[in-house]
Amino acid sequence: MRLSRQQIADNEAKIRAAMTRLLNGGIPPGGKCDIKTLAGAAGVDRTAFYGSRPYAHLRTEFEQRLKELHDAGEQPDPRDAQVTRLKDEITRLKKRLAQSDATISELAGFRGQALARIAAQHDEITRLRQETRPAAGIRRLPVPAAKEQNLP
Repeated sequence: MRLSRQQIADNEAKIRAAMTRLLNGGIPPGGKCDIKTLAGAAGVDRTAFYGSRPYAHLRTEFEQRLKELHDAGEQPDPRDAQVTRLKDEITRLKKRLAQSDATISELAGFRGQALARIAAQHDEITRLRQETRPAAGIRRLPVPAAKEQNLP
């Protein structure tokens, strides 16, 4: 069925109104900011937007305006905005996780070094104590009680 000039003009007006609603964030439930939703909101067959069909220029205009919005940092589709936000959050959390892993590895290495040093110091103290026992000329001093040191 061929459309009259008046019907085409009426449909173009409906499409432009639906285009403005979609680009301003008025996306119907279950829809997206895309040609399929645009066609449904305007009550026009989606195939009329492709090839040499009568509304192909409107599809190009819609895609251009949508691209301009994206370039300006605006997201008319809240789901697209949510996807972008979640991707950014995933990137941030991955960086944070990598930093945490690096810190944990660094601290584990420090812990190993500290334990090795403590063990070496313990061995040295034990060796020195063993050396002092056989020496007859060394006498251990008594450890004063806390009262005698005038400590509170």
